[in-house]
Amino acid sequence: MKHKILAIALVSALPLVAQAQTSVTMYGMVDASIGVENNDAPGESSRTVVSSGTQSASRIGFRGTEDLGNGLKALFNIEAAVAVDTGATDSNMFQRRAVVGLQGAFGTVTVGREYGPIAAVAGASDTLGQGFYGSNLAAFGANRLTRRLSNSVNYQSNALSGFTLRAAYGAGERSIDPSGDVTGVSLEYANAGLYLGAGYQNVERLATGDDKEYNAGIGYKFGDFEVRAGYMAADPETGILPSAKYEQKNAGVSYGFGANRVFLNYQQQELATGAEGKAVTVAYTYTLSKRTNVYASYAKLRNNNNGVFSLTSPAGSLALPATAFGADPQVYNVGVRHSF
Repeated sequence: MKHKILAIALVSALPLVAQAQTSVTMYGMVDASIGVENNDAPGESSRTVVSSGTQSASRIGFRGTEDLGNGLKALFNIEAAVAVDTGATDSNMFQRRAVVGLQGAFGTVTVGREYGPIAAVAGASDTLGQGFYGSNLAAFGANRLTRRLSNSVNYQSNALSGFTLRAAYGAGERSIDPSGDVTGVSLEYANAGLYLGAGYQNVERLATGDDKEYNAGIGYKFGDFEVRAGYMAADPETGILPSAKYEQKNAGVSYGFGANRVFLNYQQQELATGAEGKAVTVAYTYTLSKRTNVYASYAKLRNNNNGVFSLTSPAGSLALPATAFGADPQVYNVGVRHSF
């Protein structure tokens, strides 16, 4: 009889054990700001805007793990962008990230839409945390570097003596342009406040040859100060306009005191055609709680006579008309950000 009671107790406890082994979390970021922006284009004036995602892109996501035993875990993550100003989302709902994979002593392997190897280096070497206008996010996009890889298989090693290796393969799944397969690799080192990283990606162009994308970054945290700098380049095989070689350099510093943090960042963008744009961003954040902060920022970009570069934020850009050579866009923002 005692054995029967024990058996019934064990069977009844199985759902609780399974629940303990599986963890699913809903999370997100809600960021909205009020700003005044002016792209300095002929015939256009400044305007007041309500924007979503000025410091961080607004999003909602679901992630989870399941303990498979012997140190092995299954994991997934799906994440969608949300425009707080309009309530809209992207046409491809979970295009920010959509992966499933396994994690163990060998590292982590994921399959789906994932950040490319150079994305981690770019994020770690940007003083603004890829937030506000003027961050290094301007280096990603058409005829520039590739931040996320669709149809990809990705590997990330566990940290070993401070080193982390990332590798990825994205299947083009196309028989015509614009692109075929993407391969990439990066190596990072982080220890005692020091960060060093470098990455490389090759994008196969079926008609014109391969695009080479690469970056390197450095960062150091000492006390309440942080300094970070990076270099990124997109070098098309053809070198023919509008796909001339693109380069971006950025360097900045931030300082925290109490609930306050101030940021100063410099960025320079160049094309092999001679076009050049130089931008400065000043930002301030005040932490209200563990999940909420308010912020203010100002950014200005100066183009040379051949430049039409834009100021980019996590959720958009202050763009110039293609013919507005030499225009100098600028933007002010005040906002609030809440994570959950």
